[in-house]
Amino acid sequence: MSIKSDRWIKRMARDHRMIEPFEEGQVRTHNGGRIVSYGTSSYGYDVRCADEFKIFTNINSTIVDPKDFDSKNFVDFKGEVCIIPPNSFALARTVEYFRIPRSVLTICLGKSTYARCGIIVNVTPLEPEWEGHVTLEFSNTTPLPAKIYANEGVAQMLFLESDEVCEVSYKDRGGKYQGQTGVTLPKT
Repeated sequence: MSIKSDRWIKRMARDHRMIEPFEEGQVRTHNGGRIVSYGTSSYGYDVRCADEFKIFTNINSTIVDPKDFDSKNFVDFKGEVCIIPPNSFALARTVEYFRIPRSVLTICLGKSTYARCGIIVNVTPLEPEWEGHVTLEFSNTTPLPAKIYANEGVAQMLFLESDEVCEVSYKDRGGKYQGQTGVTLPKT
């Protein structure tokens, strides 16, 4: 298994629509102002957060149960800046839509700009032949409110290609998150 370079990422985006929309270089400014960068890096791709958020709330005082998740545990928010309450959590999605090749596993890591502010970005691996918008999980580990900026970089995708194709892909298994669009809540 090998990590893939910027040349491979550009070729896969261009020839196989692996990432849409796709930015060939690193974007660091918008309308003359500095932003958290996104686009192709040396060995990965920095994804952007869309402007759709689900902010965790305990208004209903329910139990969080992954097998019987209550959507009332979240408040929907749409905007350019999402404020996550102290010691809380929010879901979002990437601007980019992914189509992962059958021989590739994709791992996501948070960007240091957010990590150094106590904001942890979590994404489970994108398995071979998975496709969709990636649901992003943000944890605000601080005792203060935290901002997440829409349409700016939030995490980096690393692409690992195997020297052989997997026997059974996510698509073959009929994975429950296949083709997801929007912010997707837990399913069983």
